[in-house]
Amino acid sequence: MPTDAAAQSQHAMHHTEVLDSAVAPRFAHRVRFTRGALDTANPALRALFASDPGIAARRAVVVLDAGVAAAQPDLAARLHAYLDAHSGAVPAICEVATVPGGEDAKADTRVADLVVDLVERHRIDRKSFVIAIGGGAVLDAAGYGAAIAHRGVRLVRIPTTVLAQDDAAMGVKNGINRFGKKNFVGAFAVPFAVLCDELLLASLPDAVYRAGFSEAVKIALLKEPAYFARIERDAARIAARDLDAASPVIRRSAELHLRHIVDGGDPFEANEARPLDFGHWAAHRLESMSRHAVSHGDAVALGLLLDCRYSNLRGWLSDAGHARIRACIAALGLPTRHPLLADSGALLAGLEEFREHLGGRLTVTMLRSHAPADGGPEHFSGFEVHELDAGLVARAASELA
Repeated sequence: MPTDAAAQSQHAMHHTEVLDSAVAPRFAHRVRFTRGALDTANPALRALFASDPGIAARRAVVVLDAGVAAAQPDLAARLHAYLDAHSGAVPAICEVATVPGGEDAKADTRVADLVVDLVERHRIDRKSFVIAIGGGAVLDAAGYGAAIAHRGVRLVRIPTTVLAQDDAAMGVKNGINRFGKKNFVGAFAVPFAVLCDELLLASLPDAVYRAGFSEAVKIALLKEPAYFARIERDAARIAARDLDAASPVIRRSAELHLRHIVDGGDPFEANEARPLDFGHWAAHRLESMSRHAVSHGDAVALGLLLDCRYSNLRGWLSDAGHARIRACIAALGLPTRHPLLADSGALLAGLEEFREHLGGRLTVTMLRSHAPADGGPEHFSGFEVHELDAGLVARAASELA
């Protein structure tokens, strides 16, 4: 039997001092929508920098999507003119670097490495800026570079696609693709500011323009029945690029995404459930299977259709509700079929990738119909499942092939 001294010595050796604390950092997530952001008379961009009392000493490097540069060749000059006109109230530009647009921006580390190099070469300090102008992929890759340089340089996003304005730019995620997997490498970082200019959407090809509305449909189905009804009603006008119909839809989608991220209690996705990934497990896999020939927006449309049909086959989503969603997606000019969906084995491999990305058990959002008491149109809500019937997934996918 140990002596008192021996027992005390053993207790001291095994003593653990606990210093656990909750970490709750606060960030400002500044988002603005405007028209003609680079008109020198427009105060929106200048106002975004007003919160920084040291702004007169700040500098910036700009990363510009090559597709945007080609479609709007005067954009860099207009940006220079704007910042010159507001000198002292905005950062000074050190360099504008043009980078590949689309998924090429995320295919490897080149864009992120370029941002790190620009920060080092121009001595951009942590309170100065990287300004990223482009679609969601360029924002992701440039944002990743900004997040790792100095462990975080301030990032200003100027999104130039519908998908970037109504969803991607609102998030706090940055990343690139590796190993054929979407966003395998990345970092969470809240942007200093996001400035959405609807005039920047004017030069988009029709297919790229329409693709962004799949994310609006997604969040409308999950969050706001009246908003989905509005998209249904105006789908043909939106597809025809009627700004009176499209602009409110883009802005409401952005607001709903932003509110979920800011108020949802899990901005850095530490939990397993990610309701904004409705339709995305299949979308990410389809992008990889097509080697990104299928855009993210189009892939989300197909992923939504797949998960809605699966919900319908399981009896959660009514036939009428499923038909409404399919008709809305078709009326928006989004794809409703793709031959790669015939390969259900390759598609289902995406479930394990999705589970790994979540960091826990598989959690997939599905859709349920609700009949209102007043006899009006049914509405929908999302709910989580933790396993899928492979046979029903294959059946739903084959119908979309």
